[in-house]
Amino acid sequence: MPWLEPVELPGRRATLVPLAPGHAAPLAEAVQDGELWKLWYTAVPAPERMAAEIERRLGLQRAGSMLPFTILDIDGVPVGMTTYMNVDVTHRRVEVGSTWLARRVQRGPLNTECKRLLLAHAFEVLDCIAVEFRTHRLNTQSRRAIERLGAQLDGMLRSHQRMPDGTLRDTAVYSITAAEWPTVRSHLDWQLAKPR
Repeated sequence: MPWLEPVELPGRRATLVPLAPGHAAPLAEAVQDGELWKLWYTAVPAPERMAAEIERRLGLQRAGSMLPFTILDIDGVPVGMTTYMNVDVTHRRVEVGSTWLARRVQRGPLNTECKRLLLAHAFEVLDCIAVEFRTHRLNTQSRRAIERLGAQLDGMLRSHQRMPDGTLRDTAVYSITAAEWPTVRSHLDWQLAKPR
């Protein structure tokens, strides 16, 4: 039996559901909110590439290296994608990544709750020893969001990847360990409960 199985993770503000080909049209609409594919330091699919990106992620799921989700808002409308990726079954580690959200739900409680759901499942169900987050060194919005979760900077992978425009990406690597999870969980619960 595979370690990672498709699962629905429900929350109060968002629900993570297994990514499916039928999500292509609403996700293509969601990605247009902010024209996210135009950000040079990310790899967000353009609307016309959404179906292909879904198939790519589902192929990685079949290979056992990714578990992709569609992010639904409180009304059940698809507003983005996220994944468990770089799956290490032997050492029980995953990376939470390849995440994007429509602009209208960025910088709010929806993303915090999505990360809370993913982290809880990773540590409390999958028994992970650590969960990683990676982003472009120059993606300051993403780095701040990862740091607000309570993740620690492990280091920088210099000239780690070539970007679609040919530039080299320095990758900032963060993690939360199993020992840190109880404190991080309390912190995230407080963030979600506090008045905004």
